[in-house]
Amino acid sequence: MVTVHKSGAYYLGDGAWVMDDEDAAGKLAAAGIRESREEGRDKTMAWSILSSHNQSGDRKKLNIRFDQLTSHDITYVGIIQTARASGLTKFPVPYVLTNCHNSLCAVGGTINEDDHMFGLTAAQKYGGIYVPPHLAVIHQYAREMMASAGGMILGSDSHTRYGALGTMAMGEGGPELVKQLLGQTYDIKRPEVIAVHLSGEPKRGVGPHDVNIALIGAVFESGFVKNKVLEFVGEGVHRLSEDYRIGIDVMTTETTCLSSIWETDEKTREWLALHGREEAYRKLEPERGAYYDGVIDIDLSTVEPMIAMPFHPSMAYTIEEVNHNLKDILHGVEERAKVSFGEQVRADLSNKIVNGKLRVDQGIIAGCAGGGFENICEAAGILDGEDIGNDKFSLSVYPASQPIYAELIRNGVAAKLMDAGAVLKTAFCGPCFGAGDTPANNAFSIRHSTRNFPNREGSKPQKGQISYVALMDARSIAATAAHQGFLTPATQMDKDIPTYSYHFDSKIYEKRVFDSKGQADPDVELQLGPNIRDWPKMEPLPENLALRVVAEIHDPVTTTDELIPSGETSSYRSNPEGLAEFTLSRKAPDYVELAKAVREGERAQVVGACIGKALPGFHDIMMAIRTKFPEVSKANIGIGSTIFAVKPGDGSAREQAASCQKVLGGWANIANEYATKRYRSNLINWGMLPFVIAPGDLPFEKMDYLFFPRIREAVANRKEKIQGYVVKEGTLVPFTVTLGDLTEEERKIILDGCLINYNRRSLKK
Repeated sequence: MVTVHKSGAYYLGDGAWVMDDEDAAGKLAAAGIRESREEGRDKTMAWSILSSHNQSGDRKKLNIRFDQLTSHDITYVGIIQTARASGLTKFPVPYVLTNCHNSLCAVGGTINEDDHMFGLTAAQKYGGIYVPPHLAVIHQYAREMMASAGGMILGSDSHTRYGALGTMAMGEGGPELVKQLLGQTYDIKRPEVIAVHLSGEPKRGVGPHDVNIALIGAVFESGFVKNKVLEFVGEGVHRLSEDYRIGIDVMTTETTCLSSIWETDEKTREWLALHGREEAYRKLEPERGAYYDGVIDIDLSTVEPMIAMPFHPSMAYTIEEVNHNLKDILHGVEERAKVSFGEQVRADLSNKIVNGKLRVDQGIIAGCAGGGFENICEAAGILDGEDIGNDKFSLSVYPASQPIYAELIRNGVAAKLMDAGAVLKTAFCGPCFGAGDTPANNAFSIRHSTRNFPNREGSKPQKGQISYVALMDARSIAATAAHQGFLTPATQMDKDIPTYSYHFDSKIYEKRVFDSKGQADPDVELQLGPNIRDWPKMEPLPENLALRVVAEIHDPVTTTDELIPSGETSSYRSNPEGLAEFTLSRKAPDYVELAKAVREGERAQVVGACIGKALPGFHDIMMAIRTKFPEVSKANIGIGSTIFAVKPGDGSAREQAASCQKVLGGWANIANEYATKRYRSNLINWGMLPFVIAPGDLPFEKMDYLFFPRIREAVANRKEKIQGYVVKEGTLVPFTVTLGDLTEEERKIILDGCLINYNRRSLKK
């Protein structure tokens, strides 16, 4: 299905390639191509877009200015509050505030709707666009109303991907949007570009999520595409509908790539024209001789119905493989549960095997991945005349926007779904992150949504709860529903599935969306609910730093959902101190208490009080430090906490995975590597040191104190290796960490203690 070529290659068009090997020069000359690799790299679609948005004038170090921004109601309050603290007066580019995450106002009284009213008044005050709850999920609105071929969009959600419409889009933590709002730039090294060459045509019953799971399964573990751009080319692209391309594109996030871009064609133009934006179209394709840093071949005709088993989208199997090896594969899920949850829960999937088949408890088709028009229409075609039954199995369908929902009602698809027993719900991202349709304890859910990380579906292992999510395409979810929960690939359904034309009703948005057309009204007062709080004061990086290790995580990968849980905690994301109470609660339940104890020592230090009283035992730590560094005193040392994790930050872009640690007194993370650029950037923007330590035996353990002498000087002077010490039993044991590549701006942010401090200092100049 998927073949990965890790060597470079030149693309000649029409499916022809010249691999970058010893015979390349002769083959290129025969094809009339004499460009070097660097000249070939300039011929990609990705570079044509990146270079047109680069403000640096440097081909290797890019300073990107985006055309548009988008956020949802988990993130926009914090972003705007941060930007306000730095002097924001007007949104400089179109900024869309959608309300598709905290849409259910059932947690904490009024706090979710308070956030929505903050968003509306912010759009009025600063000149933005406000999309009310239940009207559209963030990415569908951006596709329908924002994306343009050759443009760039930055969003504060990790699945910000609009490459199938010709837009290079990236999902980042909120501080990166703050920078754009303040006229700053997104600073990255020029990324490598990997071609995804599509050939063939999908067979009936195979949908975009099947392609996604096959792709993610082939590249995630190796990290082959991490922080690179995926560029989709080849004749297979043009055999896919635009909806199908969008369905593949949105999941490229799970490969850990930086962004994506696709060839565009008449189908793209027609899709944009259908949404009243034909002027947003232009043809995109790589120039002949474009050079790629690797190639992924996908023969669409060989892709089978797939399933990503718990607890990651890369746990890829064909559905037939699961059905034929059910006991072994379910046992593997149970073993992964032990890694994630330890003794907190008892994983037992034996009761899911009924007469030798897997019987699941729930089906969900939802959100930016599953809620597209074609996905739902094909699911309805499979379910037409079927009955999902009245036992444990249930099926919920969430159209991605109100215009899609309206069309499903007009064309009769909604009636077919409901007649089969499915429940149609509004545009809402809740099932994707645990704020809606949380399964029962020990239930198994199949979902056409974006992620199936541990607990992301809403269960709470600290309360003994566990449930399981596997990712599947809407078509096979419908086939399974037609068999009342018994796992079934859609290719086994021998049905003629009707096709439907889509008619976009723009009046739905015209009547409800507030669009300032870029006009700010400074007289509007922001509506602030009692849960909306400013960020606490944060101190600059001290001259010397003592850190206590208050959490130690040895899982192969730690997701942002484990760093700061999703679900109902999202309602508190406008309250930094309130949300911080949930930090690492599902992974290290004692983290908050331990971090707060260290924070009291930090606060005592800042005001000049006796640290020993606020932080018992620290006097002995200081005495040990002073045996080697007598110049260190309470006047020039900072105290904070840190965590160690092997590979933290997979998944969501949410900045709170880092900011909550900072609010609790965190000054650093220590990792063997960071799972995504997004998480590392979030650490930096909150003034936290993204330390990297070589894999192997750790020189420290939980509750140890670490000392970093002259750390401020080391950061300022770009030291490649930083000497730290484990303070133990009166001695200092040395070890080495690095900070990786830091831009000059990132160094200054860390030195100032966070992006807010950096911007405030800049304003004073």
